[in-house]
Amino acid sequence: MQKITFEVCAGSYQDCLAAEKGGADRVELNSALSVGGLTPSLISLMRAKKETSLKIVCMVRPRAGGFCYDETEAQLMLEEAELLLEHGADGIAFGFLKADRTVDAEKTKKMVELIHVKGGEAVFHRAFDVTPEPEKAIETMIDCGVDRLLTSGQQAKASEGVTLLAELQNKYGDKIELLAGSGVNAGNVRELMEKTGIRQIHSSCKSYRMDSTTETGSVSYAYLSDPHRMDYEFVDVELVKALAAQIR
Repeated sequence: MQKITFEVCAGSYQDCLAAEKGGADRVELNSALSVGGLTPSLISLMRAKKETSLKIVCMVRPRAGGFCYDETEAQLMLEEAELLLEHGADGIAFGFLKADRTVDAEKTKKMVELIHVKGGEAVFHRAFDVTPEPEKAIETMIDCGVDRLLTSGQQAKASEGVTLLAELQNKYGDKIELLAGSGVNAGNVRELMEKTGIRQIHSSCKSYRMDSTTETGSVSYAYLSDPHRMDYEFVDVELVKALAAQIR
């Protein structure tokens, strides 16, 4: 059977350590997971590369919101990607869309070329999941040289997008790697792989930890709602281990 690759969505250096301890093969390193993930700090990448044996794909995303970037934002993303690759990133996760939600081929090609020149993997992230014509979008990515696509099958959770995931794997799996993510856990990963044929999975494996300084009186820095209002998210080693046990 084809080897299964298990990627954890990490929001910090500490999350990378937990991912390796739990048995993950690779991480997607971000900051600000509460807004879908932004570019991580350079020091978090450098420390994680030094202290783990994980493959690390770094998110390059300059702001919250969508994925339609102006020329200044796009140039900053290229410069960020180059810096991360020069400091050990094994790949870059990114996404460029036009205002009509179709893939921006011009910007995508520039990013792919930069990543490949630096010896990294080019990963188009879940910006794909808001494109209006998924087959046209994935064909554009293939034409641009994208190595891998992270997708939930254009649904909120990958378990709800199995029909499209299976279709994409069947039609394009020999041209681009498919990585299934969003809502993947130990309880549904086997069924997801069986129904789609996809052998790369992406999971946050997250739990919550309280920080008593999050809120007091009328001042609040909470980004989660009750019952986690005073909490922040982190990668839970036990959840990583549980998922890994299902696919090994």
